[in-house]
Amino acid sequence: MMAPARHDDDLRSAFDAPPEAPRGLSARVVDFVREAVKDPGPLPRLDVAATDDGIALVRFGTGRTRAASAPARRHVDQAREELAQFFDGERSYFSVAIDFAGMRPFQRAVLDATARIPLGEVRSYRWVAAGAGNRDAVRAAGSALRTNPVPLIVPCHRVVRTDGSLGGYAGGVALKRYLLRLESEIPDLVGRESSRRVCRLGCPASAGVAEAERVVFASIGEARAAGYRPCEACRPA
Repeated sequence: MMAPARHDDDLRSAFDAPPEAPRGLSARVVDFVREAVKDPGPLPRLDVAATDDGIALVRFGTGRTRAASAPARRHVDQAREELAQFFDGERSYFSVAIDFAGMRPFQRAVLDATARIPLGEVRSYRWVAAGAGNRDAVRAAGSALRTNPVPLIVPCHRVVRTDGSLGGYAGGVALKRYLLRLESEIPDLVGRESSRRVCRLGCPASAGVAEAERVVFASIGEARAAGYRPCEACRPA
């Protein structure tokens, strides 16, 4: 097992041959944060802003809200509820609408690629750049992620350097480590034995499942093989 480390450079030095395969990268980084991460202290307060169309901004700040209409306030309320559930380990995904209006096409493509990184895994900046349509635009992908208007909801904390070091994060590297550790312990898919239905953790359809009825799955394929059907509401994939 990798020894606990205090600094990002300690993780970098643990890689004799930086893996290009995304899953190899994920396994090593997740193993590291499980061993090395300590309590980061009080979690940051979040500023949240929304338009009628969805959440436009999540920022590590003082807890302020900006919402000029009733629909915008509903988006903010939903976002805050889902974020609280996430930090409590009770939600594996976000369903709140996001307002991407005015965003440049490449940044939108970068955020779309980042949103596809599975819970409990990481990908490299090069992987994200390739997913956005230009494998060589690694620096541009990094810049797009640095200005991600909705961190946490679009999980830019799941993007690391190709050599396995964590890289930067708007909330600080300690928070980035903590988020990766938290996500490594949150089950993504939970089934209800009586209904034989599988949901993503946090789906309203799975609320109140008794422990005796709850079944955790590693993948939708595993759930299907056990005779569970995907939820129509959260549509686990």
